[in-house]
Amino acid sequence: MSSNSDDQRIAGTIKNAVAVFAASIGLVLIIFMLAQFAVGAYSGRARQNDAAMSPSAIAERLRPVGEVHVEAAAPALVATAAAAPVASAAPAVAGADQGKTTYEAVCVACHAAGVAGAPKTGDKAVWLPRIAQGKDSLYASALKGKGVMPAKGGNPGLADDAVKAAVDYLVSQAK
Repeated sequence: MSSNSDDQRIAGTIKNAVAVFAASIGLVLIIFMLAQFAVGAYSGRARQNDAAMSPSAIAERLRPVGEVHVEAAAPALVATAAAAPVASAAPAVAGADQGKTTYEAVCVACHAAGVAGAPKTGDKAVWLPRIAQGKDSLYASALKGKGVMPAKGGNPGLADDAVKAAVDYLVSQAK
């Protein structure tokens, strides 16, 4: 009887070992299938995103909202306006009138609002120290430029007399 009971014990141990092995294989298969499902779902999303990541799709997303179109005649007009001296627009104007005309054509853009630190027209507190340095100093600043202000207010075609007249006009507004 002992051999029969030993045989049963061995058979039970083998059954248990086969059951554990089968359960391990099943667990590995389940993990493998879950991994394939996760990877398959991810690569499906990746394939959908391939179209969104194409160079043409990226360019479309980065495309500017609006565009500016300049007609062919416009650059010539801009170049002519920049090169034409303001004083030549009113050559018969002299003295204070020439200064006011030049100021209104060139200087007002910055000096009316104090753009980029330009002393505002008529602001006595700002102009009086500059006036105290003398007109020659003011003329030199206007003719050669100072700080961010370009020479002759950015219009190199202006005659020196027109620039000086504009300075005289600005000084008269601060007194």
